[in-house]
Amino acid sequence: MDVWGSRRLRVRGVIALLGVVLLAIALGSCGMQEKRSEAEAVVERFADLLDDHNYAGAAELTSYPTAATATLEQMFAGLRPGTVDYRKTQFIGLDAHSAIFNMDANWNFGEDKNWTYSVRGTVRKLAIGWRISWEPEVVMPQLRHDRTVRLVRTLPSPAPRVTDILGEALMTEQTINVVKLDPATMPDPVASTNALAKAIEPVAPLITGPSMMRQIATAHGKPVVAVNLRDGDFAILKPRIATIPGVIMEKQPRLISVDRRVWSPLLDALRKVHRDSQQKYSGWGVELFDDTGEVVTQLAGEQGPPGPDIAGTMDQRLQRAAEDAVVSVATPASIVAIQPSSGAVVAVAQNNQASDHGPVAFTGLYPVGGAMELFRVVAAADKGIAPHEVSVQDAVEAAPALGVGIDFQVPGLNEATGRLALAGRSEPVFQGSGSDAVLASTFGMAIAAATIVRGTIPSPMIEVGRPATTEARLEPLPSGAVDRLRGVLRDATNAPELARVRQYRDVVAYAAKAGSDGWLIGSMGDLVFAVHIDDVDSTNATARMAARMLQSLATSQP
Repeated sequence: MDVWGSRRLRVRGVIALLGVVLLAIALGSCGMQEKRSEAEAVVERFADLLDDHNYAGAAELTSYPTAATATLEQMFAGLRPGTVDYRKTQFIGLDAHSAIFNMDANWNFGEDKNWTYSVRGTVRKLAIGWRISWEPEVVMPQLRHDRTVRLVRTLPSPAPRVTDILGEALMTEQTINVVKLDPATMPDPVASTNALAKAIEPVAPLITGPSMMRQIATAHGKPVVAVNLRDGDFAILKPRIATIPGVIMEKQPRLISVDRRVWSPLLDALRKVHRDSQQKYSGWGVELFDDTGEVVTQLAGEQGPPGPDIAGTMDQRLQRAAEDAVVSVATPASIVAIQPSSGAVVAVAQNNQASDHGPVAFTGLYPVGGAMELFRVVAAADKGIAPHEVSVQDAVEAAPALGVGIDFQVPGLNEATGRLALAGRSEPVFQGSGSDAVLASTFGMAIAAATIVRGTIPSPMIEVGRPATTEARLEPLPSGAVDRLRGVLRDATNAPELARVRQYRDVVAYAAKAGSDGWLIGSMGDLVFAVHIDDVDSTNATARMAARMLQSLATSQP
């Protein structure tokens, strides 16, 4: 027997068998690699669809498309306008039917607002092909089917203080009890409103059953806010309020006056200034909420730095005096007081009858009537003629020289100084040919009074250091107009109907009527004020109200 030949045959057989084994291993490896590549491709496609905010397409690659669609749709809506980049960072095949993977997610919500995290998931081969095993946490940590996610604005803490012109605390954020009336649950609206008015009378005597009925009549069946109560008052009044049919009680955080005696449209404007400050210095956050709407946790974000304190221009003593004056009148009435040297709005008050029509001290426009004489004086000085020679149109055109008709942009404040019927105007806001050719607000007439004292139009402000801006040119009054205007006020102060204000030192005033509207502007040192009363009951009604304010100021306690 050929030993060497036999060995050669055995070696060849071994080599052939080894080749078959290696080929089988290679083929099996290729098959496994193909299976892994298909699964990996699903993961990569899933990430790409998420990047495109294609929640429907991404959901179809999961084991539970309906649930995934709902979660992904909410996630992208809640995190709008954020953009995201999901990237597969690891893929490990476990067997022919399953694999695990990791993804990194990088969200961007604007400049320097980034959030990066990692998630893990499983991909399985089902009867319909490879699918991502759906769990909300496959796209975001701690996300579940009963949770929602939202991009929120985080407010600086502590919030800025709001102080008055003397630096004393004016407003703070407190929990307020909002008492509403729901017409749908009131069998007898008149009985409910009268009962509520009686219950809150100790702290809100000016809120009446009829005034609440007027609110309800214009609310088109929706609940209306009847009164806001501080915690101390609410604790005492709650037993009386809770049993009234139709009453709804809610707790809300709100910026309110420290002194309950201070109430004014000016506070609403300062709330807007405060809110704008909080927005300006706000941070951002990604928060999870449970199915009741409560915050579960904050996943990402940064707190904004606290903004500076807000130095309001209100003088609280004068404000309380102005409030005392306006409530002495039974028809709509308002007062605006300004410091002419700075333009600071130091007091704004209006009674409930006026407030039924909104913040009329700033925005209500009324015919100036006899106050047109002031504009005639300006026009006469400018043209070098006698006031009686000035036409109505000339007087109208002179009104902006006293600030009436100028459009100011006062941070936080919605206001209107006046409207003018100007000849040749393409879109006249008001038409008139006599004393009604000029409409003015109480705010506008206060600016007119400040202009007479100052000699030029002040830039009004409700926050110290932030005067209004305007496109109008605030030029000094025409030569000779200041002395003539001050002379008009001095002479008018001697009128019989102004006897009540003459008793106060250094006060000069001018009163006028426009039909049933009554006007008065006055000055006392570095203080001017404008008074308006709708449907005056006598020629000295505005003087009585002004005197009431001056008397209250003289006798008020800090």
